[in-house]
Amino acid sequence: MILYPAIDIQGGECVRLKRGDFAEVTVFSTDPAARAKMWEKEGAEALHVVDLDGAREGRLVNLALVEEIAETVSIPVQYGGGIRRIEDLNMLAGGGISRVIIGTAAVTDQEFLAQAVKLLRNRLVVSIDAERGWVTTHGWQERSAVGAVKFAGFLKQEGVEHVLYTDIDRDGMLMGMNLVAIEELADEVEIDIIASGGISSLDDLVRLKALNQPNITGVIVGRALYEGRFTINQAKTVLK
Repeated sequence: MILYPAIDIQGGECVRLKRGDFAEVTVFSTDPAARAKMWEKEGAEALHVVDLDGAREGRLVNLALVEEIAETVSIPVQYGGGIRRIEDLNMLAGGGISRVIIGTAAVTDQEFLAQAVKLLRNRLVVSIDAERGWVTTHGWQERSAVGAVKFAGFLKQEGVEHVLYTDIDRDGMLMGMNLVAIEELADEVEIDIIASGGISSLDDLVRLKALNQPNITGVIVGRALYEGRFTINQAKTVLK
């Protein structure tokens, strides 16, 4: 299971939100690329980068900064936030980003999803951002009428190989993961899952690992790392 330190970008800074609320923001670094290099130096094997401004506005606001991060480190970088046009997919398909994450457009635009699968294949990750079991869109600001598990099953049928599951109610809150929902998703759909939302301690990682679900292949950690609750190497020891 791979640990992905999170780098969320808002206004050119590295921040963390609480429950996806853009008003509940904490700035942890004014230089996201330097933070990325630090995570690599401390043992990170991959990075998870989100353009929060892009997610809210529906366009690639901080792409230049994300590309700078990818050029600064030698480890894989997966990136999402505001990727909703075919032109965006074409641009990112040939760049240095290892995996491209789409969310809103995968829910609202089936043709876009099909093009993303065709262009990116196993480099595509679809984000399932769930609030009380329902998929949300537009930077977590709108709730759809689509259930998370049902949506994952649909994505599997459409050829998507990787999903990123986030429980919004727990994200940035340091209150532990929604293991019940994560296990249900892993049981119901044979798809590669990266889990996210609520990690507060190494015990959370121990419990995630103890689910013994082979299709849970990664976990994203943000605030717990920034606040020094454990180190990247401590987390890697637990996960491996």
